[in-house]
Amino acid sequence: MKHPKELSILDYTYPLADDRIAAFPLNERDASKLLIYDNGQISTDTYRQLDDHIPADSLLVFNNTKVVEARLLFQKSTGGVIEIFCLEPHEQYADITSAMLQTGKVNWQCLVGGASKWKAGQVLEKKLRYKNEEIHLQAAYIEKRAGCFIIELSWTPDSLSFAELLHAAGAIPLPPYIKRKAEDSDTERYQTVYAKHDGSVAAPTAGLHFTENIFNALQEKKIRHDYVTLHVGAGTFKPVKAEKMNEHDMHAEWIDVSRSFIETLLNSLSGNIIPVGTTSLRTVESLYWFGKKAASGELRVMSMEITQWEVYERTEKELTAKEALSSLLEWMKEHNLERLVTKTQILIAPGYQFRIINGLITNFHQPQSTLLLLVAALIGEDWRKVYEYALNNDFRFLSYGDGSLLWRKR
Repeated sequence: MKHPKELSILDYTYPLADDRIAAFPLNERDASKLLIYDNGQISTDTYRQLDDHIPADSLLVFNNTKVVEARLLFQKSTGGVIEIFCLEPHEQYADITSAMLQTGKVNWQCLVGGASKWKAGQVLEKKLRYKNEEIHLQAAYIEKRAGCFIIELSWTPDSLSFAELLHAAGAIPLPPYIKRKAEDSDTERYQTVYAKHDGSVAAPTAGLHFTENIFNALQEKKIRHDYVTLHVGAGTFKPVKAEKMNEHDMHAEWIDVSRSFIETLLNSLSGNIIPVGTTSLRTVESLYWFGKKAASGELRVMSMEITQWEVYERTEKELTAKEALSSLLEWMKEHNLERLVTKTQILIAPGYQFRIINGLITNFHQPQSTLLLLVAALIGEDWRKVYEYALNNDFRFLSYGDGSLLWRKR
């Protein structure tokens, strides 16, 4: 098989008409259709019956990140509007959580709509009322970088955290392929029912279908679940424009995983481990590689990122998932760490050998996207069959669309 660097994204496309992209969610989250793929066979059900298709004592892994209201609109005195899209924290902060807890002032990497109308030295201002308090927000242009701007945001009352400030002043950033303005209902529906940790600019959309009723049905069948945190960046929508994948820069994303979760994962290896969403899958598979680094003595507290291609190019002895996770746990105990907070840039594409997961619950992804490459890595060339079936059977596509349960090609 080719090294994934040599893959052409043009081989991973399909015809997706605009009318197949769900502009709104269904009225009931768990009414969405579910495509089940198992070793070449395809069937259809709904999310309400998900427990019928997963064996008892499986482990589902959810991403409990919370989408932040990352779009800030400022109106200039001349009437023009400048949009600031808060991507991720300035590198001065140790992680997203500590950046979100900053009070009074923060530096952020942003996209700026209408940047050409924003003169150097001009401070943008916005006033609003929130919970009977007047909030005064200012934005100062600090620096232009490749692909983003560094913006200093400051506000009063300075007792508010940045997370609270965004909640008061910002808007939910719907994906670019949903061609409408965000509505009040999106504040609830573009968020999973178990969202907990502020930091994403896009929802882990596979989880949008889950309800308390589904969790109760899973529990009755003794299907377990646990949580990781991967803060989804805008890079998840970044199109692959390079002819070959070696020219594409995969986005890195923050992950936050507890030691107790890694212990649960280790104790679940004999059964089925099924991430809900590509973000959960990237996190779980990255843990194998962190464990491998721990076993070889390479892992450092201050620098432990998984880079884009290293998982395909490491030459040392292969470890089992049990050995890798055990090494990671031992390393965390030695360094007195209860949580692993770092970045992963892992790019999972055909040619990748899965170490931990057995299946995936996921939505249908854009043509020529890294998420579609991940699906192709999981089920091989049958990804074409799955997507053709979904197109021919009126499945709804992308973030607010239907989903699938894909068992790893055996």
